[in-house]
Amino acid sequence: MINLRNILIALISIFSNVAHAQQKKARVLVLIHSDNGSTYELAKEFAKGLESSNQAEAIIKMVKKNEHAKLKEIPVATPNELSSYDGIAFGSPIYFGNMSTAMSEFLSKTVDLWTKHGLEGMPATVFMSAGSGAGKELAIQSIWNSLAVHGMVLVSNGIRGNEKIDVKIPQGNTVLGTTSLSSAKNVERPSESERYLIKLQGENFAKIALALKGTFFRSTVPLLENKTTVASTLEQKKITLPEVPQPAGNYKPYIRTGNLIFINQVALKDGKILNPGKLGKELNEQQVKEATRTTMLNVIAVLNEAVGGNLEQVKRCVQLTGIFNTPEGYTKHADLMNVASDLTVDVFGEKGKHARATFGASSIPVNSAVEIQAIFEID
Repeated sequence: MINLRNILIALISIFSNVAHAQQKKARVLVLIHSDNGSTYELAKEFAKGLESSNQAEAIIKMVKKNEHAKLKEIPVATPNELSSYDGIAFGSPIYFGNMSTAMSEFLSKTVDLWTKHGLEGMPATVFMSAGSGAGKELAIQSIWNSLAVHGMVLVSNGIRGNEKIDVKIPQGNTVLGTTSLSSAKNVERPSESERYLIKLQGENFAKIALALKGTFFRSTVPLLENKTTVASTLEQKKITLPEVPQPAGNYKPYIRTGNLIFINQVALKDGKILNPGKLGKELNEQQVKEATRTTMLNVIAVLNEAVGGNLEQVKRCVQLTGIFNTPEGYTKHADLMNVASDLTVDVFGEKGKHARATFGASSIPVNSAVEIQAIFEID
């Protein structure tokens, strides 16, 4: 009995120590935009360095959805979650001596955080994927400018590691932060030296993030941390958006004019029409409703592409129009269209409530049972 008690005490002590160690770790968001994977490669090396001393945990997220094979599984961050971390590392390609458009657009959505002092005192560091390397310091400073306005503590890289890099080839080292000369094809990029430098940057940032953990000023005005997002709704309801259907002619999947997005879709699924034909002839009402749900999922998938993977930009669904392949005299189009309307409200909540029109047609292109036209307003 005494031995059993001692074992239980030992186990409790072990679990307590593990929990305490986890609480002591700094949680660091590695927030990136990557076009073709170069910035992501740097992010992974940064995360290795950050976690090497077991002082910090790295969470890699994108500012915008990217369907590139290397990047499509990386989750997308929302601005309001930024203040939940103990530090943030920002990674971006360099666009003409500046941060990327996607990174700039993401930071422009952090006004609410700024007004509520949500990032003041939090450490931040920057790394970038360059082309030729021209303008890399300017580009890093372009991100620093935005972070300084937030009152973040800017952590530079200094000349850390420079004595060990290969000076025979161009490298992306700067005192502000690591870059990779991704267009220089004489060696694989990021080069071994660039990978070494970004790991050191991660190691150093882990120390800073842990040292400053819990010291930040927090506004008494609550941020919208517990707000239900569209992404969490999709996950919770197990709704998977399909691949965006490609145009079959000389047109685009969507058009944006001002703050409005216009989308037309049919019941295409896995490259072919789901339940093709006419109601009452080849199809029953349940089959048409299945096709309607598939068509509305296509609409939302196209919308997701139009907003760069951030469906939080959607202000409202303005109008849905359902066109059904129905026989003469059929009058229950509204029942069929309810499937699309219900799905839209399921995904977007109150913002999904819309004006609506439905009508029948003698035929629909590609023999689809339904076509849906949608108009959305975005920020």
